[in-house]
Amino acid sequence: MSDTKKLKVTLVRSKNGRLKSHKACVMGLGLRRMHQTVEVIDTPENRGMINKISYMVAVEEA
Repeated sequence: MSDTKKLKVTLVRSKNGRLKSHKACVMGLGLRRMHQTVEVIDTPENRGMINKISYMVAVEEA
């Protein structure tokens, strides 16, 4: 399954003081700390979480 598209997501703003639902999106994407980068599969579900917290993350295609 090497043909699946992936996204590199990096947490660039702190999750302190954020809405509970935004913290849940950060957790759902697998991000734990600032400047951590994870690769997630490009699905509508992951895109929705990224869109919701777009002000907190940097995204690039992997």
